[in-house]
Amino acid sequence: MTRFVLTLAAAAAALFGVGLGAAGRFDTRTASFALTFHGETSAYRDAAVVIAPRASVVIDAVGGPPGDFGATTDAGTLVQQGQRQWKWTAPDRPGAYLITFDGPGRKDSIAAHAFVTVPAARVRNGMLNGYQIGEYPATPASGNRLYLPPTGFIEVTRENENTHVSPHFTLKQFVCKEDTTKNYPKYVVLKERLPMKLELVLEHVNAIGFSADTLHVMSAYRTPYYNHAIGDVKYSMHQWGSAADIYVDPQNRNRMEDLNRDGRVDSNDAKFLYDQIERLLAQPEYRRFEGGMGFYPATVAHPPFVHVDVRGTAARWQG
Repeated sequence: MTRFVLTLAAAAAALFGVGLGAAGRFDTRTASFALTFHGETSAYRDAAVVIAPRASVVIDAVGGPPGDFGATTDAGTLVQQGQRQWKWTAPDRPGAYLITFDGPGRKDSIAAHAFVTVPAARVRNGMLNGYQIGEYPATPASGNRLYLPPTGFIEVTRENENTHVSPHFTLKQFVCKEDTTKNYPKYVVLKERLPMKLELVLEHVNAIGFSADTLHVMSAYRTPYYNHAIGDVKYSMHQWGSAADIYVDPQNRNRMEDLNRDGRVDSNDAKFLYDQIERLLAQPEYRRFEGGMGFYPATVAHPPFVHVDVRGTAARWQG
C-alpha cells in the first residue's frame, strides 16, 4: 500500500523549479505504517482522534512491514479485533488520553491522542463551564450536515494545551483567539483532517526552501459568539473547527515571510502561498484535502495570510 504521507521535497524541486536549501532536513515525522479511523488515514507519528464519552472508534494499522502490530492505552477500553485492528471505547470523563500503536518489534510507533469531548448538551445560555460559546445557527446552510451544531467540545487545560494534534501542531494553536486570558478551561472544536492538511502545507513550505517548524495559525476555531463579534459570515467554517488562517513565520516575528523573494511583504506573498497550496490540491493523492481557500492583504491588526479549510468541496476567493 502506498503510504498516505509522501515526501514532497524532490517533487517540489522538480515541479516548481525551486531549491531545497535547509528544507532538505525537514522531518515530516511519519511512520512506516498508517492508521485509519473516522474515515481518515494518517501516517504521522502524532494523530488526533476526537470522540464523545463512552463512544467507540475502530482503528486499523495499514501498510508498513509484515509482522505483529500492537497497541496499548492509558484509559478507556482497547480490544483487538483483528491482526491489525482495534476498537477503543472512550472513558466517561472528558480529557486527553493516549493510544499507542507499535509496529513489528516496536521499531516504529504512532501516538493517537484521543480527545474525549464535553457534550454540547452541557452548554447553557451560550456558556460552557464559564466559557462563552454563543449560539450556533438553528438550521444548517442549505441543509448541509457540515453545518449542524457540534456534538461536543474539546476541553483545553493547562495540562493538555501542548498536546500534539499532529507532529508540528499543538492543541493550543487552535484555541479561539478571542480568549487571551489565562483562565481555564477553554473549549475547542477541531476536525481531525485540518491538522493533517496543515502538515501537508508545512512540508511543502519546507520543500520549496523555507525552514519552518510550524505554521503561524492566526485564527482557527472561533466560537459563534466571537465569530459574530468580528462580523464574519454566519456559516464561517471556523465555527466548526474546519478552518485555519495561516501564514509562514519561521522566526516567530508575527509577520509573513517574503515568500516570493521580491524584498517586500505584502498580499503577493499570501497569493504565492495560495498558489502553492492550489498546486498541491491538484495532485490526485491530496484531493481529499479539498476545501475553501482565500488570500488576504495585511491590515494594522495582522500580516497577509491564507485561509484554508476542509469542507470537502472547492471554494476560492480573494479577501
